[in-house]
Amino acid sequence: MRRALRQRGLSLERICDRLHAQGISVSPATLSHWQRGRSQPERPQSLRAIDALEPMLGLLPGTLRSLLGPHRPRGRALPHDPAAVRGVYGERSDLEQALGEAFPYFNSDTQALVTHETVTLDEHRAIREITVTTVLRAVRDGARQLTVVHFLDAPPDDAVDVVVRSGELADRRFLPELRSVLADISFGRPLARNDTAVVEYTVHVGPSLTTSYCHERRIRESLRTYLLHVRFHPLATPASCHYFYRERLDGEARQRHRVLLDTSHTAHLLPAKCPPGVYGLEWQWD
Repeated sequence: MRRALRQRGLSLERICDRLHAQGISVSPATLSHWQRGRSQPERPQSLRAIDALEPMLGLLPGTLRSLLGPHRPRGRALPHDPAAVRGVYGERSDLEQALGEAFPYFNSDTQALVTHETVTLDEHRAIREITVTTVLRAVRDGARQLTVVHFLDAPPDDAVDVVVRSGELADRRFLPELRSVLADISFGRPLARNDTAVVEYTVHVGPSLTTSYCHERRIRESLRTYLLHVRFHPLATPASCHYFYRERLDGEARQRHRVLLDTSHTAHLLPAKCPPGVYGLEWQWD
């Protein structure tokens, strides 16, 4: 599929437009996962898309279908219930759109234990760096990588980069329509069940005229520890800053209280307990 797309010179967005004209709805993210082998089409609508793709790409009927492997076993145990994940993210969330058919299997081989996140803003009030250190545990034999998704204040461009310090960057892709960057970070070896690994990476964001007002993390399973540390530029400190928690991405804040900046112009949150939900800091500018 990837080779045929290159030969035809068609973008994923152009393919989606052509499929849509035939009454078939498939996102660019889903097509990207198919051609990278991150997921495969199984639903009737997806198989219709495969059949429609073949003439678009100049392939004989059945060429792409013949490359499909066996369906994923539906009865396999997952460390999380997709319905429970939607309980945090909601239906048709930006994450589900970004991952496409891979959403039910999002990091299903691992469980995060500890996450430490440092966000750095520049003098123009824009987020420039997001550094994340995560300690995780394999919940089954053979776990090989962690997929991370970050939603930015502005659509990603060539100035956005992902640098991995612990682990190996296996793949990186941008979805401008969702203002997101996705990365697959390999552990360097398959983990055995209950093995732990540390992943550390930084998302570098280029100069932006878009003002940042908050940073949040969606947590699908309870964490032992979550620390969010926000560093403001000395020439651009907010008038006030607040911690918030929501049970759902689209829900009302269940907790909200003021956080004071320290002498280093930073604010942080460290929940005593960290059940599933959305945790973040938001700030107000003069």
